[in-house]
Amino acid sequence: MNDIATSIKDNSDKPVKITITLPTTAYFMSGIRDFTLSLIRNTTDFSEQWAYRFQSVVDELCNNAIEHGSRPGEEIKIVFINNPSDSIEFLVEDSGTGEKSMKAAEIAAIVEKSSNNDVPLTELRGRGLSKIVKEWSDELEFKDKPDGGIIVRVKKSLKDAKAKELKQELSLAGDQTHIVV
Repeated sequence: MNDIATSIKDNSDKPVKITITLPTTAYFMSGIRDFTLSLIRNTTDFSEQWAYRFQSVVDELCNNAIEHGSRPGEEIKIVFINNPSDSIEFLVEDSGTGEKSMKAAEIAAIVEKSSNNDVPLTELRGRGLSKIVKEWSDELEFKDKPDGGIIVRVKKSLKDAKAKELKQELSLAGDQTHIVV
């Protein structure tokens, strides 16, 4: 572990906030995915599986901000708030200038409707917020910005993640097709 990551873990009672502003082009997304994975692996107690899940969550939120909430030439903002021994939080802001831009309440309603297990998800697109972001977070919030655009906030508790991993391990322990180490 490098000195910065060690310092963050050693001061686990203090949240670490990192803000990144990017132009609205998918070119930079591989760097954000790598950064997210590295941040989770090196500065939190979340498992490797959760590190990859958070990578997908941030990727989904950023791609939505670029594709739907901001027009080309604008910027999106990503904020990582790391409470190393407690939780991780992500905020993604768009500019509100995209052709498919919506209000926070509209997006929340769509996510709620598509999260209902009684509704079949037959479309190729439109499942990311409900089936990736919502499923892998404890808190999901959409908020309108006063100057236009929205902020999507996602938070995951370390305690909840550890409990889910233990439950999964216990459910697989009786399954003869899986070896739990």
